[in-house]
Amino acid sequence: MEIWIASTNRGKVAEFESIFEPLTKSGWKVKTPQDLDTYYAPEENGASFADNARLKARSLRAVAPAGVWVVADDSGLAVEGLNGLPGVHSARYAGPKASDGENRAKLIKMMALKPMPNRNAAFVCALHVFDPQGVEHRFEARCEGEIGKTEAGKNGFGYDALFIPHHPENTGKKTMAEIAPELKNKLSHRGQAARQLLALLLK
Repeated sequence: MEIWIASTNRGKVAEFESIFEPLTKSGWKVKTPQDLDTYYAPEENGASFADNARLKARSLRAVAPAGVWVVADDSGLAVEGLNGLPGVHSARYAGPKASDGENRAKLIKMMALKPMPNRNAAFVCALHVFDPQGVEHRFEARCEGEIGKTEAGKNGFGYDALFIPHHPENTGKKTMAEIAPELKNKLSHRGQAARQLLALLLK
């Protein structure tokens, strides 16, 4: 059996591959759009993470082989003091082709424009899945935390170097970019949502 992940983000794919290891050990193959001769990612113009995840899943399913699972993730950061921004624009907060570093720099700048004692934030993930029969499945998860005042850590991607998850196991108040990948997958929004899907796949 094959499961196709609608992402060209190597960091995301690596996280999915790690979580789906029980599948690959039993013979499943993890595929991405890079395994296709041609693929054009859709415009992510949905009003929510769930909308964008469905757009990406439908786009990949249209060109993927028949009889496979297709999963698309849309996720991002919602900062309370910024009224939920950057939200669905997380990947392009500083512009359509902004780098992760540019997005983090803009977030730090926006949070410094006014006194912001509340630095609470959440990573949000929506998964949209098509099974081999075309039945749709949806999973969502959140990881609560706060935004650090400076970047810390070299692991991860996106806003990981600024996000400090609120969790008893994060005893040192480390950012997502500082904790071990195994712990990140346990705590993260994407890890939680992917494990919900994994439970379905292992039935």
